[in-house]
Amino acid sequence: MLLRPPVLLPIAVDDPSITEDLLVRYGPYWPVQRYVSNDAEYAALSGGPKGVTMPVAPVFRGNWALPGEVLPGVEPLLHNERFVDGARRLFGAELVRPTTVYVNLTHQMPFPQGPGHTDVPAFRGFDRSTYPITFLTLMGLSGLFEDARVKVATAVSWFYRGQDGGFEYWPGGPDAPPVVHEGDIWNTGIVADNDFMWHRARAVGRPRDGLELITLDTELVSGAGAWAIVQDGVEQRRFGREALRVSLSWKALAFVDETERRHYDEHTADLAVPEVLRRFERDLTSRGRRVVIPGDPFRDPDFIGLLHDEYVCTPGTHAA
Repeated sequence: MLLRPPVLLPIAVDDPSITEDLLVRYGPYWPVQRYVSNDAEYAALSGGPKGVTMPVAPVFRGNWALPGEVLPGVEPLLHNERFVDGARRLFGAELVRPTTVYVNLTHQMPFPQGPGHTDVPAFRGFDRSTYPITFLTLMGLSGLFEDARVKVATAVSWFYRGQDGGFEYWPGGPDAPPVVHEGDIWNTGIVADNDFMWHRARAVGRPRDGLELITLDTELVSGAGAWAIVQDGVEQRRFGREALRVSLSWKALAFVDETERRHYDEHTADLAVPEVLRRFERDLTSRGRRVVIPGDPFRDPDFIGLLHDEYVCTPGTHAA
């Protein structure tokens, strides 16, 4: 699989105050782990070992723009020309179609967020609107479906001046040394093929302050010039905006030409479920694995665990 060099943006958005205003307007925010349905899916997404229990750390998510649904005031970010130009350069694309804007808000996370991960890919006929995100991630990591993968450019920018909170990524692949984007990262950005490129957030905050685990029902709310972590209506911790690492993520479909765009929009070359399962079964059998396709292969923990064993390979663990 070809890794495309990321595009660095010294300035991400023209007016950072837009992001700050939207942060307050569109709370409360919920733990990002709400997107994961069980421990097997968590292990696959995080790159961790099979069987690991899913912790819930103070990392919160807010969706501001999804395909066909853009919250008021988000349009300048969704159609940010700096991001669009970065996507064109990344893929050599003639057509760029912005689709998504979301924010991750991290309070106190005094160690890197996992060993690294890739984002959730999309394929013609297979995307997160109809299939679990972990299954899609495993499809991408397997390398078996590149002929149908949708090119998605991801721009990530940061609005944080606190302790560390940088960005670590592996533009040369999981076996190559990582690159760390750190220091004065405020309103800088990186446009990359994050469905392929391993990456992770650096530590946020001070180790001596520890890590406060939360539950899936915990909220992050703003008010009276401060932010608070709230559980069952009870405020657990209050802090200022400076203690909150905010990363803004933008995604767009990128089409090399009109033919590629037409294949996607008109569904002329979509993957079908039997073909996806056939490719997995054939490849796993060739690897000496006994395969029994379960009734719900997209969520079955044992089947997801098998795919994790074969295809998840975090930075530094790739076989020579």
